[in-house]
Amino acid sequence: MPKKLILIVIDGLTPDVFEGAVDTRAAPTLAALAETAEYRRSLSTFPSLTPVCLATLATGGGPDVHHIPHLVWYHRAEQRLVEYGSSFGAMRAVGTRRSIRDAIVEMNAEHLAASAVTLFEALEDAGLVTAAVNVPCYRGRTRHAPTVPGVVRAVEGPRRFFYFSLFESDVTGAPFAVRGRALGSIDAYAAAVGRWLVTRDGFDFLFYYLPDYDFASHALGPAGADEALARSDAAIAALVEAAGGLDAFLERYDVVLCSDHGQTPVERLFRLEEPLSGFRLYRRGSRREAELAVTASNRAGMVYVLPGAQTEPSEIARRLSAEPALDVILFREDGEGVALRDGEELRFGPDAEGWQGRAWHALANPNAGDVIVSAAAGVELADLGGRHHVGGGSHGSLLDGDSLVPMLALGGAAPPASIAGVAPLVLRHFGVEAPAYARAA
Repeated sequence: MPKKLILIVIDGLTPDVFEGAVDTRAAPTLAALAETAEYRRSLSTFPSLTPVCLATLATGGGPDVHHIPHLVWYHRAEQRLVEYGSSFGAMRAVGTRRSIRDAIVEMNAEHLAASAVTLFEALEDAGLVTAAVNVPCYRGRTRHAPTVPGVVRAVEGPRRFFYFSLFESDVTGAPFAVRGRALGSIDAYAAAVGRWLVTRDGFDFLFYYLPDYDFASHALGPAGADEALARSDAAIAALVEAAGGLDAFLERYDVVLCSDHGQTPVERLFRLEEPLSGFRLYRRGSRREAELAVTASNRAGMVYVLPGAQTEPSEIARRLSAEPALDVILFREDGEGVALRDGEELRFGPDAEGWQGRAWHALANPNAGDVIVSAAAGVELADLGGRHHVGGGSHGSLLDGDSLVPMLALGGAAPPASIAGVAPLVLRHFGVEAPAYARAA
């Protein structure tokens, strides 16, 4: 029987920050794990935004497989905007209650493709016990009612399921998750739950998600979030201590540790709607027939050409290509992907590699916009509420700073070259066959 396995994801952690913290031992638990692990820099997906990335980590598929396109997108069938939580202002712009339901329930119940298989589904179908702490992409086989009735409906998750205090499969005594977010309350909640799980040896596979570093890095920039990383390190130390120390921990568990995406500093703001102001843009509650729906957040954006428009995606893309705030503009034409960058046009197909391959997976997502944009270095795109992180850090683009992540593997397996390879690695560890779409990852 293989060892039990823990997948640890520190949201937004860049390779540079990780490597520096290990070298200086500013993050002592990470440094101790790194001493016995294989390490590499790996690639995220595109857009390099948390819902897209975590869906890839949980399923082993790209956006074309799992169908989660962005933090915010236009639902063609329902003719409305979906907003997973870019900011409170963005959530208010689409309707706060609707946004909460989309982020907590519908992303897993409806938006995540039925053909995409999560780690929780695959492993529990094989008779294993899975656990998740705060993981937004959580679809599993066990029904869980919310701890506060009436906020959202019951959901299907892993056997052991803990989601920001709103869903708790077991009573652990953990503190309330979201009180004091800026001080690390969510990672502290994860630490308490993780300690409880390890003390009871309560899982075969644990997905342990720590989002507070990303929150701090958005505000302070990736180079200014050292205190938040120390708190993430302490949350990992809680698992080690609960097992009886590092040697005992590594006797019981193999570990994969990574980030979901990187982050880069942002100095200026761009509103994707501005160069498209001559079109009728979709607005919630508007009775005018819209021509375009514009969805943007962090460092990636999308434009949907609606049925009432008298224009083509190629025309929108070429209009946007004149904007220096945008690095790459992508669309599909005649069965090919088209990238406009630096005054040049590049065409590519489903077999493309490198950034073009990631671009293809984004374009092939049926929920994606007809045009997808990747912001230039230092630029952030305002969200639906006009909010941004100028002066701090952000992510989402195709550029390396947003796309490269640290990847550690302890237990003999080589760290995968991309986050899409994590789910197949986990399944192979337990002798479970990966879905066909993930076998080459």
